[in-house]
Amino acid sequence: MRSRIVLLTGLLGIMAWSCTDGPQLKQNVSGKAGEVIVVMDKPVWESGPGQSLRSILAIDFPHLPQREPLFSLFNINTNAFSSIFQTHRNIIICNINPDLEEAKMVIQKDIWAAPQIVVTLSGPTSESVKECIDENNDRLRNAMEQAERNRVIQNSKKFEEKGIRETITSVLGGSPYFPTGYRIKKQTDNFIWVAYETTYTTQGIFIYTYPYRNPDDLTLSRIIAERNLKLEKEVPGPLDNTYMTTNSLIEPSFRWVNFNNREFVEIRGLWDVKNDFMGGPFVCHCFYDRENEKVVVLEAFVYAPRYPKRNYLRQVESIIYSFEWQNEEKNL
Repeated sequence: MRSRIVLLTGLLGIMAWSCTDGPQLKQNVSGKAGEVIVVMDKPVWESGPGQSLRSILAIDFPHLPQREPLFSLFNINTNAFSSIFQTHRNIIICNINPDLEEAKMVIQKDIWAAPQIVVTLSGPTSESVKECIDENNDRLRNAMEQAERNRVIQNSKKFEEKGIRETITSVLGGSPYFPTGYRIKKQTDNFIWVAYETTYTTQGIFIYTYPYRNPDDLTLSRIIAERNLKLEKEVPGPLDNTYMTTNSLIEPSFRWVNFNNREFVEIRGLWDVKNDFMGGPFVCHCFYDRENEKVVVLEAFVYAPRYPKRNYLRQVESIIYSFEWQNEEKNL
């Protein structure tokens, strides 16, 4: 046990030195999107701290047609945390040391690689670490989700299809950032459809508006009604009298989100094709454009019948998170 404490102390020392030693060239992170390495000895993983982590990060990803975890957690013992694992994109390290006075959670970036997130959970006992995890559950989950989101946004800006953003900005006054491979599939007076398509998958984004009259225009019922009207008109299915619509068997979720100086409604749900058997998940961001008195809708959706959909949806959802007004002071 003492050797493990010494090892963890050394690792934390390296982490602190890496964060304060000025700019360094970091190698790219390893691992797949949505994976988290949890450095925690087996007895701790199987008891309170591990159970709390799983209850926060391994819950079902919301509104997918099949069950998939929010994150895929992989536990390794402290003495197995070698350089092979240190470059992973998402790392959680548990440090239980009786000499510590209290439990705490520390979030750091780019310790061994970039863009990386490393969360250190420290405390004198397993129970104190469990309590720390439970008290910081939202902060921990949000940090992990934001780290995954930031990687997609960073790549979208680095490898951007600038023409798409310029087209959308000319119509709307702002736009998300789209990475290489996305194309404008359809554009009408009040509707733009951008997609990345392969043989068996589609990651798409719809951008449209509708008039704002009062706060009821940003309620779940109004948003879904406007969505169904727009998609019936603009997104036909593969056969006559088929079109995209909202799955009515499972009610979409609704919440307000504050992100990057913008406040918007987030809607998550499932889409279907009327009179056909196609379907998949979607997520909408809906916000008030005060200057033009309209509601702006950014919708990300996925069609991937052969594959798990979590990572596909997280990727395309991150793109709509990248939305920026051409004049950022416009709606502040």
